[in-house]
Amino acid sequence: MKLNTRAQSAQSPNNNSPIVLVHGLFGSLDNLGILARDLVADHDILQVDMRNHGLSGRSPDMTYAAMAQDLLDTLDAHQLEKVTLVGHSMGGKAVMALTALAPERIAGLVVVDVAPVDYDVRRHDEIFAAINAVTESGVSTRQQAAAVMREHLDEEGVVQFLLKSFVDGQWRFNVPVLWDQYTHIVGWQPVPAWQHPCPLYYRRQFTLRDRGVPQRSAGAVPTGSRARHRRGGPLGSCRKTGGGPARYPPLSY
Repeated sequence: MKLNTRAQSAQSPNNNSPIVLVHGLFGSLDNLGILARDLVADHDILQVDMRNHGLSGRSPDMTYAAMAQDLLDTLDAHQLEKVTLVGHSMGGKAVMALTALAPERIAGLVVVDVAPVDYDVRRHDEIFAAINAVTESGVSTRQQAAAVMREHLDEEGVVQFLLKSFVDGQWRFNVPVLWDQYTHIVGWQPVPAWQHPCPLYYRRQFTLRDRGVPQRSAGAVPTGSRARHRRGGPLGSCRKTGGGPARYPPLSY
């Protein structure tokens, strides 16, 4: 499946690898816009709507193999031979799955707020309840939808995040499929190791064991702490930082 995209050309001509930004669950290509605005100074940028999100196509399948194939189809459609991929949460797993499908197409990989493991936990049932309550209420405006969701959700940041995908009284993500395929979304099928550096960034400092990553898997990925891109250098040139607001959407599974 070729995904809906937004493409931007680098503001200064260079030979840097293009960057593909891949959002997480309940998101859209707008979600990593703050990164796009910074990185476009030195890189061509491609933002994507993942399947069953935004304006991309619908499908009953939400496996990471299918999502990785979508990314590859989209790279082919844009004639991008080698790219750096930045994936947040669900998008992070999708870009990791692409390393098994087309490792030769990946110049770099940045994974944010997720690890390559099966989390085996339901963390979004309240969010699904809020989303379904909006649908059942028949409201048509974001203000009305927000009022309904606040009856189910305490975090205003999550309410505002979800509202970005409520347009003309409709959700721009495929709620029934996301619910039915939830075990695939939080799950993981192991892929061969990708023998290159892969920054793994979390919004708060904690160990992978704190995150619920099995000890046998923790050695395969770096222990993460929040990081910030340093403009003007390669994407991998990041420095650790502790304070300040998160630069990523408030939802991750």
